[in-house]
Amino acid sequence: MKRLVQITLISLAAASLSGCSVWNSWFGSDKGKPAALETLSGPATGRIAWSSKGDNIGFPLSIATPVDRFVVASSDGQVRALSAADGRELWRGDAGGKLLAGIGSDGRFAAVVNRDNELVVLDAGKVVWKKALPTPVVAAPLVAGERVFALTLDRQVLAYDALDGRKIWELRRPGEPLTLAKAGVLTSYKDTLVVGQGARLAGIDPLKGQLRWEASVATPRGTNEVERLADLVGPAVRQGELICARAFQSSVGCVNAERGSALWNRVVGGMNGIGADDQVVVAGDASDRMSAWKLVNGDLAWSADQFQLRKLSVPVVVGKQVLVGDYEGYVHMVDRDSGKTRSRLATDGSAVVTIALLNDTALVATKNGGLFAIKGE
Repeated sequence: MKRLVQITLISLAAASLSGCSVWNSWFGSDKGKPAALETLSGPATGRIAWSSKGDNIGFPLSIATPVDRFVVASSDGQVRALSAADGRELWRGDAGGKLLAGIGSDGRFAAVVNRDNELVVLDAGKVVWKKALPTPVVAAPLVAGERVFALTLDRQVLAYDALDGRKIWELRRPGEPLTLAKAGVLTSYKDTLVVGQGARLAGIDPLKGQLRWEASVATPRGTNEVERLADLVGPAVRQGELICARAFQSSVGCVNAERGSALWNRVVGGMNGIGADDQVVVAGDASDRMSAWKLVNGDLAWSADQFQLRKLSVPVVVGKQVLVGDYEGYVHMVDRDSGKTRSRLATDGSAVVTIALLNDTALVATKNGGLFAIKGE
């Protein structure tokens, strides 16, 4: 129980140490008001192809993107699969209660975690099994190879059979004294499960739960456990052999998942995940200054400060544009190569919670439950 209390409190403690100026700017200081929207005169560089409405979203939402569809979940437990092409509903289900974490799906199976800390798995919208998890989970489960993987707040990894819920293996490793109450990294590379373990990425055999490799994204520094906290936060992004991620308030870096070795990292603050394509890695810092680094070597490509304190979402890269949302529901389209704003789109006026990418379509989810599919022009 003591460990769980520490986990619950740690995000508040770390935020107070590393982001107090941002907090004051948002809630009590005129010196740091959110940046005003730029006056833009160029042509639109994106359009809303379709939209849909769901229930409010009150947790760190993940949107699964299997093959040709978006699989989304609302705070009330509603789960839907929507056609990426036109937003048509393919199936709908109910997880049976309010949700604690986002969704993972392979197109057929969808997995969520409810507020009773149960892993709930649906098959084409119908609940097929539930399993109580040993410690809290806020990261979206991963569904792959007819298995469901869960990452707990204490960074335990569990694997279940997607068909019947049978637990196949669990992996416990020595970890940091404190862990961050924020969704971690849980993804895959070829036949390797890749998870965040403190400031490291670990490659795990998905069949046996055995460690294959690990590589550091950050080198924790500080005089106490809170200052040294550098857990990896999701989402991570994969480009070819590289998986890139953010270490909480420490750095952004990339790991070669084929070799299991660190490629580069750059010291930069920030609390949210990152975006990338085959050219750049993009991330915002604690004050919402955005930066882009060259994927191959980590050299700085550009920095942009036109969105400071606008409470940005995780960015995604679509074509030659970076899409990022803000607290007023605007989606800004930024030139990938220069960092200049090209155009913007309005959604429903509530904060952009997340943006998921499937091929050339980006699905924007807002706090009020709006879903907006954006295509670049």
